[in-house]
Formats: sequence, structure tokens, C-alpha cells
Amino acid sequence: MISLRRLTLALAVVGLAGCQLPPQDSTQVGFRGVMIGQTSSPETMAALQAANVAPAALPPAATDASRADSIYQNVQVLGHLSNAEFLRTMTAITNWVAPTTGPEAGCNYCHNAQNLASDEKYQKVVSRQMLRMTQEINGEWTGHVAQTGVTCYTCHRGGPVPPGTWYYTDVNQPLRHYLDRDDIRVQSQMPLRTEVSNRSSVNQAEYAYALMINMSSGLGVNCTFCHNSRAFTNWDQSPPQRLTALRGLRMVRSLNMNHMVALQDVWPAARHAADHLTDEGTLEPWHVNAEVSRGPMGDGAKLQCQTCHQGLNKPLYAAAMAQAYPGLYPYVPPPVSEATADTAAAIE
Repeated sequence: MISLRRLTLALAVVGLAGCQLPPQDSTQVGFRGVMIGQTSSPETMAALQAANVAPAALPPAATDASRADSIYQNVQVLGHLSNAEFLRTMTAITNWVAPTTGPEAGCNYCHNAQNLASDEKYQKVVSRQMLRMTQEINGEWTGHVAQTGVTCYTCHRGGPVPPGTWYYTDVNQPLRHYLDRDDIRVQSQMPLRTEVSNRSSVNQAEYAYALMINMSSGLGVNCTFCHNSRAFTNWDQSPPQRLTALRGLRMVRSLNMNHMVALQDVWPAARHAADHLTDEGTLEPWHVNAEVSRGPMGDGAKLQCQTCHQGLNKPLYAAAMAQAYPGLYPYVPPPVSEATADTAAAIE
């Protein structure tokens, strides 16, 4: 008969291994002797590899001197591209985002086929804002995305609504406290908490740790991927990933407030996600192709770490998809030569 001590030890091993049955792989990711490591299941990793294959880039566009905004009307974000590159980018976005069947398949998902310049479909207005957001990420948040960048596919994975977006469910939802507003400051730097050293409440601490668990799940990592558990407050003793994660948190807050919330009046009220949410307010993965645009409290979709990462510490295993599409980076006008400037001044 198995003794109580052996049973307790076995349960502890299973718990420390992420509640998954053996075999487990362990990788050292920090200083020696401080137990900074990551455990992973080969079975889980194989499933992640199969689900995170980046699509191949479309063939390069032909040389074309004409700008898209000189040919088409109401091209507000990608008008600086050549006509050929513009059509190539539109084709890629369609493959990444639009449904493949039904009356709104392909280009019809965002456009009125009889009037491509029209903004009558809310999907087109949303897509335009998402293009601006993508350009901002690739241009201004390189401290988090580095040179890899992001594309529409990074989040959407072939469907209109990205898996992992979230909505408000109630006032006590942890995500609403830190993914669209405040910084986290609940870990004391002194042995005993006082009103001077740490005024955080139990609720604030609970929200903070709930968000940490949410991040850990979204990236498929342990707490020690970013933290040295013996000194949570000491940045000098933390792995470098902690700084990258901090930049990511600030990026998510900025994107939610400046891009996602900006679309609040654009989302149609008739399409809601109340029946497709987990207890945490996250859209269930199997509803990635569902037409949902508002949560049970009437808010639009918002981002979290899982929206891009989807179980990996580097989305799509750091596939550099964005580099093949110049339209997904901020437009930098070519320098004006002195001769051109003098000619323009003379004409004026």
C-alpha cells in the first residue's frame, strides 16, 4: 500500500510540473542555483507547434510607379504604397482575416463590391483602425516586438475575431484593472506591510496575481520566466524577459485605450459575445469565426497577452511575417532633395 508520505510527494511533483502527467522537460533560463527554469510537456509543445505555423508570404509585388491613392478613392492608410503592393497587401489581409465562405467571404467582408470606397460596412472602419494599430506596434513598440513585428495574422489566425480577445463581465474582473489603466504595485519591499510602505488592499493583490496568472497562461510559461521568486521586487535579479513583459503591458494598455476603445461607437450592438465567453471574459477559441463584436456589458473587444501570443512566449515562434509587407510599418516620406525644394519654393 502506498504510504501517505509517498502519495503526498507524488501529488506535489505533479503540481509543481504544472498539473500535467510525465514526462516533463525542464529548461534552465536563469542564474544557477536559484531554480529559475521552465517546465513543459512534450505533448503540449507538439500541439503548439502544429497550431502556430506562419503562412508563407505572397510573391513580391511587380515594379509599379503609381501610388494606390492616385488610383483608388478613400485609401487613408495604405495610399503611399504602389498599386501592385497595395493589392498584394489587401490580398494578404483577406487571407489572414476574412471568412472563406458565405456572402461576406473574401473582399466582401469589409467592402461593398459595388462601391469599394464606401465606409458603410463597420468591418472596413475597424480594419482601417487595426492597420494604424499594426503600424504603431511595428514602428513604436520595438522594445517589445523587436524586429519581428506583427501582422493581422498574428492575432486573427485566419478568422474575423481573434481568439483571446476579452470583454468586460463585471466590475470585479481582474483584466479591466490592469490591461486598460493602472500599474501593478502590490509587492512590498519590507517584511511587514504598513500604511506607509504598502497601501495595497487584498483585492488589489488578488487582481495583480490574477493578471500574472493570465499572462503566464497566455505565454505558456512559468512565473520564473520573468521573475526571480526569491526577490520579486528586485529588477537586477530578474531575467531580462521581465523588462520585455513590462513593455508589453504598457503596449497593451496603450493599444486598448487608443485603438480598441476608440472603436466603441463603431461596433454593431446586435452582435454580442455573451454566449461565447469564458469565466474570465475571454472569447473561447472555438468561436474565432463567430461574428461577435460586443460583450455582455456592451463594450467592444480588447487585447491581452494571449491575443497575440496564444500559448507561446514568442508569437508564431518569432516568424518574421511583417518584414515581407512594408505597408504594415509606419510610412516615412522620402527625403526631399534641395533641387526639388528650390523648385517648389520658386513655384509658390
